[in-house]
Amino acid sequence: MPGKVVVLAGGVGAARFLQGLAAVIPAEDITVIGNTGDDLEVHGLCVSPDLDTVTYTLAGVVDPAQGWGIAGDTFECLDHLEKLGGETWFRLGDRDLATHIYRTSLLRGGLPLSDVTARIGRSLGVRSRILPMSNDPVRTWLETDQGRLDFQTYFVKHQARDQVNGVEFIGAESAQPAPGVAGEILTARAVIVAPSNPIISIGPILAVAGIRDALRETKASVAAISPIVAGRALKGPTARMMEGLGMEASALAVAELYRDFADFFVLDRQDATSSGRVEALGMKPVVTDTVMASALVKKELARATLRAMES
Repeated sequence: MPGKVVVLAGGVGAARFLQGLAAVIPAEDITVIGNTGDDLEVHGLCVSPDLDTVTYTLAGVVDPAQGWGIAGDTFECLDHLEKLGGETWFRLGDRDLATHIYRTSLLRGGLPLSDVTARIGRSLGVRSRILPMSNDPVRTWLETDQGRLDFQTYFVKHQARDQVNGVEFIGAESAQPAPGVAGEILTARAVIVAPSNPIISIGPILAVAGIRDALRETKASVAAISPIVAGRALKGPTARMMEGLGMEASALAVAELYRDFADFFVLDRQDATSSGRVEALGMKPVVTDTVMASALVKKELARATLRAMES
């Protein structure tokens, strides 16, 4: 079936799914709409962690052990900065720093983030289209038991140890979707919400005016993949964050967050007993292996999702 497959994406979990998807359909047929709520300024440089993780992964240069950063990168700059007394809790490799220097220079020269992201992708040989959710700044802030924290302080500096009691997406109320975002969703062959944290990876994307409406209005089938398996997060603090916000840490609770626009919900086999309750929410359950421990599982997850949507 011709047409683009659009994927709403956070960082590592989404990137791993995209590896599988790009192995079963042409990379040119994939459009990624990436989260920028995690973006920050480090040492005067503009850093887009989720966009970079997706870009590096699709470029085949990502560090496979970490799931982020560049394979084989060195840290000479940060090691010397530490000797000088500078803050180095947000670790950026030397080649990774080059990306941020380039991005910052282009942004300060007046280019929007969507154009800069496209340039970086092309330079690294990425054949898929990667779009930020918005060119306008949107930043995730958390209310925690240690006070109000920006996302990266909570996630990296505090290593996600703090209890999260509230989430706010600063700037989302006035942000507009980046050019092409709504159009890609509305004209897609299929739309997939990647197995990313629904609160702080997909949440900021959906908070941008018009994106959720486009998901409701598109004639394409929309599927969402659960990042929770048997009550545990596949990656990161998703389960603990949901519990802190008064939600059940379960695949079903994730399904409820997407019920207004998703036609299909992909569950791991360990959560197959929730299929009936997912169906009661108005979505067709798809049961398969979602723990992406190998390249084969990544591909099979992509195939199973597309097969269900296009049957």
